[in-house]
Amino acid sequence: MKEKIAKLIEQAKLAIEQSHTLAVINNVKVKFLGKSGELTQLLRGMKDVPQEERPMVGKYVNEARDIITKLTDEKTEQLTQAEIDEKMLKESVDITLDGKKQERGSLHPCSLVTNEIVDIFTSLGFTIAQGPEVELDKFCFQMLNIPPDHPARDMQDTFYISDEVLLRTHTSSVQARTMLKTKPPIRIVCPGKVYRPDDDATHSPMFQQIEGLVVDENVTLCDLKGLLETFAQRLFDASTKVRFRPSFFPFTEPSVEVDVSCSVCHGKGCRICKGTGWIEILGAGVVNPKVLDNCGIDSKKYKGLAFGMGIERIAMIKYGIPDMRILFENDVRFLKSFK
Repeated sequence: MKEKIAKLIEQAKLAIEQSHTLAVINNVKVKFLGKSGELTQLLRGMKDVPQEERPMVGKYVNEARDIITKLTDEKTEQLTQAEIDEKMLKESVDITLDGKKQERGSLHPCSLVTNEIVDIFTSLGFTIAQGPEVELDKFCFQMLNIPPDHPARDMQDTFYISDEVLLRTHTSSVQARTMLKTKPPIRIVCPGKVYRPDDDATHSPMFQQIEGLVVDENVTLCDLKGLLETFAQRLFDASTKVRFRPSFFPFTEPSVEVDVSCSVCHGKGCRICKGTGWIEILGAGVVNPKVLDNCGIDSKKYKGLAFGMGIERIAMIKYGIPDMRILFENDVRFLKSFK
């Protein structure tokens, strides 16, 4: 039995010496020391050993277990350290090399324009109002003097979810909701996404608007022009001029299209303004008395001023962007120019 144990130790030493990975050394440990291992099998054969020899055989088996355990532990520690050293070598960093530059992000041009416009109007005493993008026909159209048979609905092709539910075509619905729950005086701007089935170089199925509303006593079209002149001069430059052209919107009467003098050529005529010296930036007007009455505001006592503009259009004018679709392509080269 002693010779058998000695031979087992030599086999274990050879197997341990030839182990070059942790997986192999673990298998060796199981083979010799596991519950079904070689030493365990020897202990189970003790019943065949004469009674007087059992203590000595047990001693040899325990000594063999200690030797093999010590050798496998040493080999395991050696292989573990070798793996760590190899990993450290592979993952080492040459601190003398230049580091990787972490590029800073920037706001999207539409976000820059939105923030600038909101800052201008909040500095003039306006507050920000918001509402749902999935809107009711009642607030998007009917409260704003656009009944179901009104031809103005053709001006705003609409994504309908049902007969009464739609994706809002303008943020004017926020104005209607605000007038229903707020008593005058009211001064709000309503930024947000709107949706119409258009898609070309100057239109997108989803775009962003900012609309404004003033409701107070004795406000006039002259007040609106003064307000928009102040806004345009802060947004572009102090020499910017504003002109009104008659137009039609069902929720304002009178209604106007608002042009500003071209900030590139200052009215002389260029490619941006198509030689006219003027660029259209928004629509505006005096709130139709019917809209005020629909929203529970006495149109005999109060007047309203409203205006609205597309953020993408302002961004295109301000930054000389020729195609609206560029704003939605997420081209990193384009976006980097706004850092």
